[in-house]
Amino acid sequence: MESLLSALMGEFLGTPVYFWVAFVAIVIALLVFDLGILHRDEHEIGAKESLTLYGFYVAIAMAFGGWVWWQRGAEAGLEFYTGYLIEQSLAMDNMFVIATIFGFLAIPRIYQHRVLFWGILGVIFFRAILIGLGAALVYQYIWILYLFGAFLVFTGIRMFKHQDEEPSIEKNPVYSFLTKRFRVTKELHGRNFTVKQPDPKTGKIVTWLTPLAVALIMVETVDLIFAVDSVPAVFAVTQDTFIVYTSNIFAILGLRALYFALAAAMNRFRYLQISLAIILVLVGIKIFLVPMGIKIDTLLSLIVTISILAGGVIYSLYKTRNEPDISAEQVPESGRLEP
Repeated sequence: MESLLSALMGEFLGTPVYFWVAFVAIVIALLVFDLGILHRDEHEIGAKESLTLYGFYVAIAMAFGGWVWWQRGAEAGLEFYTGYLIEQSLAMDNMFVIATIFGFLAIPRIYQHRVLFWGILGVIFFRAILIGLGAALVYQYIWILYLFGAFLVFTGIRMFKHQDEEPSIEKNPVYSFLTKRFRVTKELHGRNFTVKQPDPKTGKIVTWLTPLAVALIMVETVDLIFAVDSVPAVFAVTQDTFIVYTSNIFAILGLRALYFALAAAMNRFRYLQISLAIILVLVGIKIFLVPMGIKIDTLLSLIVTISILAGGVIYSLYKTRNEPDISAEQVPESGRLEP
């Protein structure tokens, strides 16, 4: 018993092990609750249910941040909340791309949650690798923050310049690779990611990917690409691996729950990308200043990020107030896996 307590009180990546154990236990409990109770029977998730579930995840994240604040002090608590908000902000663009993927592949709403749920497991794994690698680089080479900052500023400027461009799924290299290198069915097979069917050339029974599997792989790839932006952004707030990782995961969990509300009216958030571009540039400048010993107050960063994000949401809703809602499903038929 004493050895177990000693192990829990020990540190992993600069944080007591019991912090990591508590975090992992909460995430596992949330995933079990989500799949085993809330979505035991697959059904279409409406905007009301989506917003309710999002509110629940936000409450859990706020409570966890409060616990961090209580255990490790106000600075750590503010860093968690700021990192959480920055990740939520930057990952919103990710949600719109995911909605485009679902629309292009004609994935019914009833199966979209299944893709997003299993995608979370990939997020947990790949974010751990990226954040661990980033933390190791920052620890060994503090000047790497200059590269992170410059990259974020460049990405923010590029996002602003290309804000009106729609993602082309048909020309996406991952989509092209999957459809050329693997057997992919033209139709869905219920909730299955793979299906056994005869090969048209040999007649042998072989494994085929379904459009649901293609959607899952593309969603994972998109998240990995967006993580290249969002992970360095949180390092501008703190280099504490625990806070960077936990704020990332809680933010993604909440946004995946919010997805169905966002996807129901994609066009209403058309101008949000301007806010995200501004946040990226400001965060890039902030992270560029860290190696120089210049640290911008965390509370100020939190207030500025909230203000810019809220401004983008309000402006988008105002500018599109007379437009009918356009959901993710309303895409051209030619974009689907059909002959």
